[in-house]
Amino acid sequence: MEQVWLKRYPAGVPAEINADHYHSLLDIIEQSINKFPDHTAFVNMGKSITYREFDKLSKAFAAYLQKELGLGKGDAVAVMMPNLLQNPVVIAGILRAGCTVVNVNPLYTPRELEHQLNDSKAKGIVIVENFAHTLAAVQKKVKVEHVILTKMGDMLGTLKGTIVNLVVKHVKKLVPAYQLSKVIPFKEVLEKGQHLKYQMPDVDGSDLAFLQYTGGTTGVSKGAMLTHRNMVANLEQASACLDPVLEEGKERVVTALPLYHIFALTANFLVFMKYGATNLLITNPRDLPAFIKELKAFPFTALTGVNTLFNGLMNTPGFTDIDFSQLKISLGGGMAVQRPVAERWQKLTKTRLLEGYGLTECCPLVTITPYDVDGFTGSIGLPAPSTVIRIVDEDGKDVPAGEPGEMIVQGPQVMKGYYNRPEETDKTIKDGWLYTGDVARMDEDGFFFIVDRKKDMILVSGFNVFPNEIEEVAAMNDKVLEVAAVGVPNEAAGEVVKLFVVKKDPSLTAEELIAHCKQHLTGYKVPKQVEFRDELPKTNVGKILRRELRES
Repeated sequence: MEQVWLKRYPAGVPAEINADHYHSLLDIIEQSINKFPDHTAFVNMGKSITYREFDKLSKAFAAYLQKELGLGKGDAVAVMMPNLLQNPVVIAGILRAGCTVVNVNPLYTPRELEHQLNDSKAKGIVIVENFAHTLAAVQKKVKVEHVILTKMGDMLGTLKGTIVNLVVKHVKKLVPAYQLSKVIPFKEVLEKGQHLKYQMPDVDGSDLAFLQYTGGTTGVSKGAMLTHRNMVANLEQASACLDPVLEEGKERVVTALPLYHIFALTANFLVFMKYGATNLLITNPRDLPAFIKELKAFPFTALTGVNTLFNGLMNTPGFTDIDFSQLKISLGGGMAVQRPVAERWQKLTKTRLLEGYGLTECCPLVTITPYDVDGFTGSIGLPAPSTVIRIVDEDGKDVPAGEPGEMIVQGPQVMKGYYNRPEETDKTIKDGWLYTGDVARMDEDGFFFIVDRKKDMILVSGFNVFPNEIEEVAAMNDKVLEVAAVGVPNEAAGEVVKLFVVKKDPSLTAEELIAHCKQHLTGYKVPKQVEFRDELPKTNVGKILRRELRES
């Protein structure tokens, strides 16, 4: 396939990157620490740490894992917390110990957490106290040997940290009762770790950096194996696109999306660490008035988010009082950016809202809108450097420009495969091409546009929700005979889950079924609508036709 997109690459952006420029992510971490030791690295709840302090803390954490817990290369360690100062310290510490990071959504139910911990074979977990009750419910069902427990205020200093911890637990009552055995306090880990000798591990590009869980393009939640080379390549690709806009040591980025999500993990934490940027971590972006207050006090140059976040900010009083004079780049991803949102954002902030496309299996960046394109186009942009995209038909043959087909991707950022799931890997990666499951088209200038999703995946506020999982949970209710889950449009979340149900027991109500789902599913997966029917449309072999339900 002719790479027509090369004709339209913006000035200063190379067509190719060197995926082996760095030996591993550890080299990038070390480089930033050495180049910007006294620059502020992270800010959260009014507390900041420099790159020098970040180095000391993450090394202490790494040394504790190595020397005290005996963990190292090949060992998976889970991280279950919102955006706190502890988060980047812990992630970097796990990587610097030579271990593999398993990011966990802190809002997971016990059932979801049990699956991820067992599937990843995690030997340890770092968890914030607010969600300890979830782990407690499954601790006897998982093989996690080490539990490191932190509190929200543990890195805010003695006085402020104590106050925050007391308020969180006793005033706001955000810490449900729990009973965990063999718990190691996070503060103790850092204290002991500082007195242990850290040893740089022998890690190379082929070693796993992250087991990043996703529904993938098909089926149940699986761990995408992202190697150090995959991640380094994606950082090189992202920075190649951003180099004409950003300056080392001078950027200030706002991270409102959670670091356990691949978008924020790469685009905010790792990319901007490479630039020696200051990173403002927002713990609770849903509190929009408080979020706006933080934005007013932080002269930011970059901000990433999903469509719903940009929309929510603009509809909150005080947004127009923010100083946007230093803002260079706003990047939307995770879900489609809507034209009215993008155009209003550009009018209010005087900066373009660039849209990118990615998926967990690609670390995630695949395409990005060039920085020099004016106005909203609806395009997801051009392929990242060293990325080749094809649009193919059902037989795997290229379709003409302008025609829809499945988007398939090749590049150094494509995952190694799904952890311990060779059959699922073979379904997704064929002859070196990653089949995304997304239907797209390419115009004559090489710009790509998402048309639809090939699979029945539902996208709620940027998070993948798979109908199979929702249907399985709904079917656990004895009053349900048949059930199908589909996504329906929603102004706030892009899509929400809707159930179509055939009752087994006539007494079943929509409220009862939604309450049942809430016990077993993370909030964004819980159905928001329920429609009862006498029967569901099916194929001649009995498969429920979700598409017909979506279109009904």
